[in-house]
Amino acid sequence: MEKKQTLSGGMPAHFSGHETFPLRQMWLKKAFDKADSRGVIPKSTFTDESAIAAFGVGKNMVSSIRHWALACGIMSEEKDGFRVGELTAEILQDDGLDPYAENPTTAWLAHWQLAGRCYRSTTWYWLFNHVTAPTFTRQELEEPLARFARDLDPKHRLSTSTISRDLETCLRGYAPRTAGGSPEDFAEPLLGELSLLQEVHKGQYAFRRGPKASLHDGVFTYALIDFWDRTAEGLSSLAFETIAYAEGSPGRVFKLDEESIAQRLFLLSDLTGGKLAWTDSAGLRQVHRHTLSAEDRNEMVRRAYD
Repeated sequence: MEKKQTLSGGMPAHFSGHETFPLRQMWLKKAFDKADSRGVIPKSTFTDESAIAAFGVGKNMVSSIRHWALACGIMSEEKDGFRVGELTAEILQDDGLDPYAENPTTAWLAHWQLAGRCYRSTTWYWLFNHVTAPTFTRQELEEPLARFARDLDPKHRLSTSTISRDLETCLRGYAPRTAGGSPEDFAEPLLGELSLLQEVHKGQYAFRRGPKASLHDGVFTYALIDFWDRTAEGLSSLAFETIAYAEGSPGRVFKLDEESIAQRLFLLSDLTGGKLAWTDSAGLRQVHRHTLSAEDRNEMVRRAYD
């Protein structure tokens, strides 16, 4: 879906591809396992008639696996195929950091990619960055999301059903149905374990804000550096309010409260060897940054699997 206007992350708006299947625990691993020794996955892997047997799921689910692998950054699209990154291989290879995608860190990284970076996941980004109501239903979100989509591209007309399906898939990924659904609804969604969203009454949802015990400081720091690189490159300091409340920030995307953010920021210097440091002087709360490389950012992810 080509767009003339893009989101803050520079990616075009996108409202389809998952075939209405929420992301399941082993799907990212299934996609990764199709890579050859060079980290390349041929495009035919997802389109050949043999794909159904190779993945062990139906045709629509194969398309969904392809979508989620792209949306979560497991692979990137190139002219002749898809390529798996080195950090992804470190995590998902058979002797890797999390070969079965069981560690909560893998789910948190997927959530950050969807709601923080927003590649092929406009609804996810919008939900976690723009919805501020204490409770909401899918129906209440449809028109505000449609307006957001129109603002991104006034010429493109999304149907109400497309918006509704995308929202339903997003919400079920974080808060799966507990009763009355089909067997498909009970398949383990990868993001459900994060407890970011709860169904407080039938069809009514609320964010769970707070410390997030399963969110490792390494993932938080990785997200902070990533957010900083994309939104404030060149700045040597970042205000607490920006980290906690700015669109696409770790505080907003992870639904953290101020106290738990501050506690994590206190630990930055030790975690990064002084490359990030928290100061609170004369009421000015901010993080200072020294030289940080992409490898430093990736090292934060590795720490999260220790």
